[in-house]
Amino acid sequence: NLLSQEIVLISLGKRKAAIANVKLIPGTGKIEVNKKPYDQFFKSLGFQKEIISAPASFLKLHQNFDIFVSVKGGGLSSQLCAAQLGIAKALSKLGSAEKESLSKNSFLYRDSRIKERRKYGLKKARKASQYSKR
Repeated sequence: NLLSQEIVLISLGKRKAAIANVKLIPGTGKIEVNKKPYDQFFKSLGFQKEIISAPASFLKLHQNFDIFVSVKGGGLSSQLCAAQLGIAKALSKLGSAEKESLSKNSFLYRDSRIKERRKYGLKKARKASQYSKR
């Protein structure tokens, strides 16, 4: 069993412009984001901050690993989702059973929606000035 060995699981999660590097180390279940406790880092998000530990809680492994996340880019919500994906990817490296259950519950899904580029002649990606017939 991989839990009994001293292993380090490293993974990467992305969402919009946010990139999260995740490191899982066998431990007591503390979560740090950019060297701060996760509930302090995501303070303004309220109840949503529990999203970060959802993959570990789902597998009932949240007390078995210390999670260290380094995020940059994007906004807080994107960083939260990127961290969740990174944790899920790292946990999927434990074994095929874990990977299958995380995949079935769509924790390994990378949300590919990103900001659309602005086109010339338009004000934003799709916003144009009002059309005048005469």
